[in-house]
Parts: sequence; structure tokens; C-alpha cells
Amino acid sequence: MLPLRDTSADRGMQSVQFSYEDVTKAALFMFIPDAIFILVFKVKMEMTSLSSQLNKSVKRQFMSLPQGDRCQVTYVWVDGTGEGLRSKTRTLHKEPMTIQDIPEWNFDGSSTYQAEGSNSDMYLIPVAMFRDPFTLDPNKLVLCEVLKYNRLPAETNHRARCRKIMEQVKGEAIWFGMEQEYTLCGTDGHPFGWPKNGYPKPQGPYYCGVGADCAYGRDIVECHYKACLYAGVSIYGTNAEVMPSQWELQIGPCEGLDMGDHLWMARFLLHRVSEEFGVVSTFDPKPMKGNWNGAGCHTNVSTLSMRREGGLKFIEEAIEKLAKRHDKHIALYDPNGGQDNQRRLTGQHETSSISDFSTGVANRAASIRIPRHVGQEKMGYFEDRRPAANCDPYSVTMILAETMLIDPEEQDKEYDFEKEYM
Repeated sequence: MLPLRDTSADRGMQSVQFSYEDVTKAALFMFIPDAIFILVFKVKMEMTSLSSQLNKSVKRQFMSLPQGDRCQVTYVWVDGTGEGLRSKTRTLHKEPMTIQDIPEWNFDGSSTYQAEGSNSDMYLIPVAMFRDPFTLDPNKLVLCEVLKYNRLPAETNHRARCRKIMEQVKGEAIWFGMEQEYTLCGTDGHPFGWPKNGYPKPQGPYYCGVGADCAYGRDIVECHYKACLYAGVSIYGTNAEVMPSQWELQIGPCEGLDMGDHLWMARFLLHRVSEEFGVVSTFDPKPMKGNWNGAGCHTNVSTLSMRREGGLKFIEEAIEKLAKRHDKHIALYDPNGGQDNQRRLTGQHETSSISDFSTGVANRAASIRIPRHVGQEKMGYFEDRRPAANCDPYSVTMILAETMLIDPEEQDKEYDFEKEYM
């Protein structure tokens, strides 16, 4: 219902309500511009959440109130889907200076696809702390690992295994940079800014595009960038992508385990910023069927040996090892064992085929791309273009490090986590 005000003198200033259909019909008979305004307003209401239309000046009034010495800490974790994020907030009596100052907490795993209702308590173990760009200093955002009732890692806690692998390859100082693509959508699931009953003009002008007819949702992108900088997330850059309403952010370079920590927090910040605007950010690898680009999370990799003079030799050796475990990587490059990537890795729209492993210099249709300047300088890094946009960065970086740097006989090793978390 659209609230309007009756201004007739005999009835006074009484608030009345009419349906959108009633108001639109009346406006069409009386004032065409009013009809246009109402129709635009209706479309906007359908595409954005109601919470985004609340009075933000009232919110700012309360957010600016002093809080004394107390500190809000928001715990963030990955839920049982392997791609969703959850959070909840508690008060500490003073600002934490290190991650060790933040206590463990718990939550109801039966409500996050992580436990049965009869045994639902799960543990939140703080692992990485960031500044909170929404409630500001001294408040914090804390990324957490999830443990089950027996204090073993939850099924979607891939950070635990990633940490073990990164400890073993620490001497190679492995760097990662991940290019996270995502799509802005209305609350109806339709790409933000697209015609409701049609399609925008074909791909071509949108990549790194400028202008209202090319860039959809830049406000969200720029606010997210600032939020990452404030929080301390290692954001490298951002750009509009090939499909309209699709964008990319780059996180890194980060060493080892930090890559997953920073990308997961960047995703959380993106969801929260989008929420403020009433828009949904999706990491679906193929949000639109047809002749539209999908969304990936291209991963750039560099070891100490690769960064030194003559490092191209080590890049080529790593690629040979990756070729032998292609199926293993595909299974870990999205949270559903490769099923999500099947919709994306078709050999079209700047992707390789999910069934084949390929490599090439400056070839964006290959599984592994060696940048042109790396081929010329004979040192640097390579890009794995296979990971899906909704991948778990801990799984991706873990399997890359394991394949390249761990002896084959030690790969897929089971680890004993019980003593570590007790």
C-alpha cells in the first residue's frame, strides 16, 4: 500500500491509503507525470528491501551516541552451506587489542545447517580481528572458525586444514591474490538495473564502463571499498565487469592463511553494505543463463621461487602438477563439488572447459593463464581461472599449496585436530 495524504478542506489532514493500482489509474486520468513517478516508485519498491527505505538520519542519531569504555564485537562465521555468512554481536567491557583478548562464544548450529537440534551448541573461535566500519571505533568485527560439540572442526570449517598445509609450506612464502566477481541483484533476484521484462544491450560497453547506461550500482561498490579500507581488509582494487550489474574486487596479495581471512571478511562487508542499500550481492557462478559472462574468483599464485630470477621454470613445474590433479581441484573450487562450476566453465565467455586442463600465455580461455609480462620477464606468478565466485578461499589456497609444494605421498593427509582445540 502507498501512503498518501487527503488534503480536502472538509476532511482535514487525515492519512489515507490507496493501492498502487488505484493511484496509478487516477494519475493517468489527471497528471501523466504523477503516473510516471508512481510507476517508477513501484518498480523501486519491488527491487529493494523495505529496510533500506527506513529513515537513515534517525539511525545516525543513535549511532553517534557515546558508549563509554565498552566495545561491540561482531562475530562472523561461515554457515553449513559453505558459502553463507552469519554474525552476532556481544559487548566487551574494554576494547580488545589482540585476537587473544576476544573470548570464545557459541551459537545454535541447528539454525545454520550445522547441527541437529538435540545437540546444537557449536563453538566460535576468534581467528582474525578487523575494525568495524558500521559502528566505528573502538568496535570490532571478528572472523571465527566453527567447532562442533566435540571441539573438532565443523564440516565447512576449511580453515583448519588450510592452516596445516600453510604451516608446512611456510618457507616458500606463498602469495595469493583473488579476483572476486559478484553480481548486484534486486530482492526479486533480477540483476540490479536490468529491465524488468527484457535485457540490457549486449555485453561490450560494461567492462570498466562509465555512465548511467553502463555502470549499475557504483554507490555500493565505492562504499564497500571504503569499508574495506577502514576495516583493514587488504583490498587491492575494483572494477565493473563484462556483464552489466556485475563487479569485481581484488583482495591481496596475502600470504598463506591470510588470503582466506581477508576475502571472507570482504564478502561479509559487501553483504552488509548491500543490505544498507536494499540490494543483494550474489556470488552465483552463473547468475544469468544465455550469452552472459559468469562469475569467477580467479586466483593469482606466487611462491618465493617463482618471484626470483628464473622463476618461470618453477611456474611451469607447478602447472604440470596442477594438470595431474585437475579433477581434485574442480571438486574443491565451489562448495558443491564442482556442480556450480559446470554452469560456468563451458569453454565460452572467457572460461575453459570444466572437463579439460589447459594453459597459455595471456589466454583467458585457459585453465591457467601466464600473464604476458611474466612470460617476458621469466618470473612472477600465474593465474588459476577455474575457481567459482562462490568458492571457499581456504579450500582453493589449500589445494593449490598442497598440489604444488607437498610431496604426493603426503597429499590428502588426515590431521588430528582434537589436541589442538582442546
